[in-house]
Amino acid sequence: MTTINQAAAANFIYRPPASAHNARRILLKPNLGYPKPAPVTVSMPILQAVLQGLRAASPQAEILIVEGVCSPVSLVDIAAKLGVYQLLDEGMQLLDADDLPIIEYPNTAKQPIRYETMWAPALLQEVDCRISLGTLKRTTLKGELLISASLKNLYGLFPRAKYKARSRNSRGQLHRPSVPAILQDVYFSIGHLFDGAVVDADQRLVSSDWQPDRGQTIQSGQVFWGDSLLEVDRRACQVLGEAIPNYLETIQKLLC
Repeated sequence: MTTINQAAAANFIYRPPASAHNARRILLKPNLGYPKPAPVTVSMPILQAVLQGLRAASPQAEILIVEGVCSPVSLVDIAAKLGVYQLLDEGMQLLDADDLPIIEYPNTAKQPIRYETMWAPALLQEVDCRISLGTLKRTTLKGELLISASLKNLYGLFPRAKYKARSRNSRGQLHRPSVPAILQDVYFSIGHLFDGAVVDADQRLVSSDWQPDRGQTIQSGQVFWGDSLLEVDRRACQVLGEAIPNYLETIQKLLC
């Protein structure tokens, strides 16, 4: 049975999954896609707590912080603006997902929605532990509510060069036929590889439209984490009164 943890953000101490303990290399994918602070991106105290938890679990590990931005502003500039570099020790490195070598990951679903394979960094196969650190956001896309948390956070790993549409700054191809549908392909290609998830809901964002970098900030003061992206996202929604996204239910049924 999957254990999901919840704590007040002010008291959050991250306990990573077993695969992080004594690992040689750990990949952390935080939501750092925009040059704006929390709740548009992950809060620095929560990112710091996750990095401290990973370092405590594996003092000698190489910890690779990987993100692909959704903005014309570079990851280097975003990280500098948000204060990411001040949190890193000598064994931690920030990497732009768009600059990494990529390979095709097979979609393990019996019936893929759109992609039978998906391109993502080869690095996912070269580490001992993978963690997604997402923020909790609610947007409206094509008239439907969309909850973004640890699973949707993985969009930043896909190269914009392959998945861009009209804008070179985003991954518009991953919005067709819809984000909830493509999230099934995301989960069954790379999501299932992840060992753990953290959802930063200290503050959460509620947007009146599709834009995930602007909207109302709601103080929630909570952090959720565990081994399962699906279950952590589900618990965060349950506790905070958000509707559980249909894509979580659909993916869970496909796993049975």
